[in-house]
Amino acid sequence: MEFLVRFETNLPETMSAEEIAGLKSAERERAQELRQSGILKKLWRVPGRKATVGLWAAVDATELHAALASLPQFAWMDATVEPLATHPQEK
Repeated sequence: MEFLVRFETNLPETMSAEEIAGLKSAERERAQELRQSGILKKLWRVPGRKATVGLWAAVDATELHAALASLPQFAWMDATVEPLATHPQEK
């Protein structure tokens, strides 16, 4: 099943530059693992915002939630998930 996931990350202003750099590095590494496993299909940046839109694939919403929750920045993400259905012309 595919999902369109929109999320915006808002890290605390009290976080040091070193903490942010470490968190972003860990986030890239985890995203790469999710890409390699086939769960994360594609990501796009939303210009002018700290927002991302992604195409994800998972067996169900529970598996997707586990993948999203495994992201190091998950605690600071505001996410919206839309399950996608196949369009009749795509069959």
